[in-house]
Amino acid sequence: QACGDPKAKPSYLVDKNLESAVKFIVRKFPAVETRNNNQQLAQLQKEKSEILKNLALYYFTFVDVMEFKVGKHTYSGHITVNFDLTKNYLDLVVTYTTLMTILSRIEERKAIIGLYNYAHEMTHGASDREYPRLGQMIVDYENPLKKLMEEFVPHGKSLSDALISLQMVYPRRNLSADQWRNAQLLSLISAPSTMLNPAQSDTMPCEYLSLDAMEKWIVFGFILCHAVLNSDAAALSLWKLALQSSTCLCLFRDEVFHIHKAAEDLFVNIRGYNKRINDIRECKEQALSHAGSMHRERRKFLRSALKELATVLADQPGLLGPKALFVFMALSFARDEIIWLLRHADNIQKKSTDDFIDKYTNIDTCSHLHLKSDVCNLSVCPEDESIIMSSFVNTMTSLSVKQVEDGEVFDFRGMRLDWFRLQAYTSVSKASLGIADHKELGKMMNTIIFHTKMVDSLVEMLVETSDLSIFCFYSRAFEKMFQQCLELPSQSRHSICFPLLCTHFMSCTHELCPEERHHIGDRSLSLCNMFLDEMAKQARNLITDICTEQCTLSDQLLPKHCAKTISQAVNKKSKKATGKKGEPEREKPGVESMRKNRLLVTNLDKLHTALSELCFSINYVPNLAVWEHTFTPREYLTSHLEIRFTKSIVGMTMYNQATQEIAKPSELLTSVRAYMTVLQSIENYVTIDITRVFNNVLLQQTQHLDSHGEPTITSLYTNWYLETLLRQVSNGHIAYFPAMKAFVNLPTENELTFNAEEYSDISEMRSLSELLGPYGMKFLSESLMWHISSQVAELKKLVVENMEVLTQMRTSFDKPEHMAALFKKLTSVDSVLKRMTIIGVILSFRSLAQEALRDVRDTHTHTHTHTRTTFKDHIPRETDMKVAMNVYELSSAAGLPCEIDPALVVALSSQKSENISPEEEYKIACLLMVFVAVSLPTLASNVMSQYSPAIEGHCNNIHCLAKAINQIAAALFTIHKGSIEDRLKEFLALASSSLLKIGQETDKMTTRNRESVYLLLDMIVQESPFLTMDLLESCFPYVLLRNAYHAVYKQSISANA
Repeated sequence: QACGDPKAKPSYLVDKNLESAVKFIVRKFPAVETRNNNQQLAQLQKEKSEILKNLALYYFTFVDVMEFKVGKHTYSGHITVNFDLTKNYLDLVVTYTTLMTILSRIEERKAIIGLYNYAHEMTHGASDREYPRLGQMIVDYENPLKKLMEEFVPHGKSLSDALISLQMVYPRRNLSADQWRNAQLLSLISAPSTMLNPAQSDTMPCEYLSLDAMEKWIVFGFILCHAVLNSDAAALSLWKLALQSSTCLCLFRDEVFHIHKAAEDLFVNIRGYNKRINDIRECKEQALSHAGSMHRERRKFLRSALKELATVLADQPGLLGPKALFVFMALSFARDEIIWLLRHADNIQKKSTDDFIDKYTNIDTCSHLHLKSDVCNLSVCPEDESIIMSSFVNTMTSLSVKQVEDGEVFDFRGMRLDWFRLQAYTSVSKASLGIADHKELGKMMNTIIFHTKMVDSLVEMLVETSDLSIFCFYSRAFEKMFQQCLELPSQSRHSICFPLLCTHFMSCTHELCPEERHHIGDRSLSLCNMFLDEMAKQARNLITDICTEQCTLSDQLLPKHCAKTISQAVNKKSKKATGKKGEPEREKPGVESMRKNRLLVTNLDKLHTALSELCFSINYVPNLAVWEHTFTPREYLTSHLEIRFTKSIVGMTMYNQATQEIAKPSELLTSVRAYMTVLQSIENYVTIDITRVFNNVLLQQTQHLDSHGEPTITSLYTNWYLETLLRQVSNGHIAYFPAMKAFVNLPTENELTFNAEEYSDISEMRSLSELLGPYGMKFLSESLMWHISSQVAELKKLVVENMEVLTQMRTSFDKPEHMAALFKKLTSVDSVLKRMTIIGVILSFRSLAQEALRDVRDTHTHTHTHTRTTFKDHIPRETDMKVAMNVYELSSAAGLPCEIDPALVVALSSQKSENISPEEEYKIACLLMVFVAVSLPTLASNVMSQYSPAIEGHCNNIHCLAKAINQIAAALFTIHKGSIEDRLKEFLALASSSLLKIGQETDKMTTRNRESVYLLLDMIVQESPFLTMDLLESCFPYVLLRNAYHAVYKQSISANA
């Protein structure tokens, strides 16, 4: 077979440099002419040593074939008496015939043998000593069957007797499905009264004998001893029956022998065989027209019979002992039909058998009594035979039930070998004790041998009766059958049979041909892996479809869909006409569960049915052992579910980078929960740990990238909130409303494509926190802090540009005229306030996220949250800052608010410049606070700075400055180890001094929103854990704040009126 494979073929046969030499050798074969052909053989001379080395294996394989001969002894074989001898003799004949037939099919045989011999002669000066005989054999067996017919003339009597003995077995096995059905074959319940009786037969080993093997014996055997077909009607009947059952036979693996054509070609040259030729043609027509339907009906019968047998044995496993013969018969029958179908490719529908047997628990200890009586009746028993028979009796009489109860391990291989030896002694032509004269002994021993195999050779028996390793060499048909099985929901529960069949493949290897173990092993591994992977994919697709249906149903329950229903109800109550006439009424959620007829099957029903069938297959075995590798079908499903769940979660976000659209967190959470509910139900079908799937997938979704390097929902939502929502806040299209704890769209000329409130209110932020978890929210916070740190970096640059002026202003806040003059020298005042506002907006968004995280954590771990809160609140102010920051970091991860934001401290700490000293950095931080404080009065001139009591803030988000000032100050002075309280007092003094100044201004444009800006001082103090109202009172009269609140509320009422 390696020679027929272009990939495995020896390279010398396709080498262009050796082409002329190979042609010359084949033309002259088997003659050897090395003289006067130097030009053609020159290249051969160069590579002779390599040719000898690489072709030796092929050459000596041909030598082994030559040495393989059938002995010249004559035997008296009868399949029902000396079964082992007869079976092995017929197998030997068929193997020899098959070997010679395959040899004649190797096109390169002359080239390989000739190349090796020429190389040998060039190296050693003479041909190989085996070459003359080998070359002659190749020539003689050009037409192998014709030569074999001549060679088997001396064996005609022994062979024909053995074949004719099959008339007691083969016709009984080769019955139609109707005859099987009428006889209630393989049925344990057809006769309930005899259900517990052991299944016995006079021909026990013949009952599960391979039908395929018998057909090969008959077809090849009667071709070799064809003369008996003209003289014996029983032989002719057997031969015709075999010819009518098949159109081809298996030579070796996927090598096929077309029996009718070969037989006709042989007999056409024999005088007087016109009748046999007509028989062959009639049988061919019969096989072509009826064999396919006959075998199809057999398969149909076997499906129901095997199902019944499996059901009964599963319910009553104790019947395995007495009915073991039925089990092996069923396995053998099914195996024969599968191999026939595979070989003929007539009907691709396949039904595989199950493995019924676990352990044979009974020993028939009574047989030795019958054996003893038979031995006593033997008239003449030579010494060797007498010793063997005595050994049988002693072995059987020594058996007891106690040995079984004690768990003793039995080994009857010696006994079986002795029985084989005895058959050989008593079957030769001149034996003094002939087995043919004592048929009852043979039948009894065959029965005993069967029972011994049930004790110590169960695995070998299973391989003998149910081995389907032939599929290894029919990969295309195998894969096609698997795909068809997988596509049919009614058959998908049997799909596990295909990976299980891969465990059979190694049984077709042989210890004398170790080089093909790796090839066959790799094929079995690749096919098993492919089958399990496809099964898992199919199950995954079904689960995905179910999840899609469930997500659609869950989506119908979302609040956004109830508006129309509420509108209809209100209009109905007020008796208003709604919608257009004839408009179909929207179905309410839950209608799909209301059925008037159970015969109506929905798509969801079909999906669940298909899934349960396929999951039965996946859950059928926990592990598969294939060529020293272990496969776990459930792990394939788990792996595919993890991958699909990951893709589905990311896909359900519906993120569109071009339009910057994304699903609301609450809607995504609803879909994810619906998806998880379906996945949890999978545990009802397959024994898998779905919690592990959730942990692996959802934990990966809390990171920036998953294990495959793909973006997660954490990265998608972080990117969207930063680049879309917060950017529009910076552009003035969205404002943060503290009263609503949400960001809200502002009326603008170009309306936004999304409603900010629907993405940032407390319910949406809680949903986001539920999805992202603490790790994801931490990543969101870190991303927010990175943006803040970039704004602080720009602010520091502005401070450096105005450092001299700010230094003077820091010490001149009690000199109004000088402060006014210095203020005019400041540059980029609006930029400072805008950047601080952006920082405040980001921090406000983070506070919403942290609050949502805290709420979610409270619902899951209320006790732990209380412990963390208590721990945080009881840290003394004098505690070491490193210890305090560790506690703050723990608290922040749980969503608890902290006096100093640890994430902000970490982000700003990374900004330290190597060229600036710590003292200079500290000074810049102080002057930044000065810059913000003296810039606040400029906000009064802005039209958008008006305070709105309804939203408890300003439309231009300057109310976020309070959070920005407090948290930036706390972070900066924690980094530079300054006094946060002192620096904020300084800020308050400068800010109040600057704001008091605008109270004396008379320009209405400059002071249009003076009262609204005054309120910032109150917000800053309210927001700060370091400042108090008493301190504010000392800097800024509270009466001004009270009047400011009164003014803005009055203005708001008049505006609404």
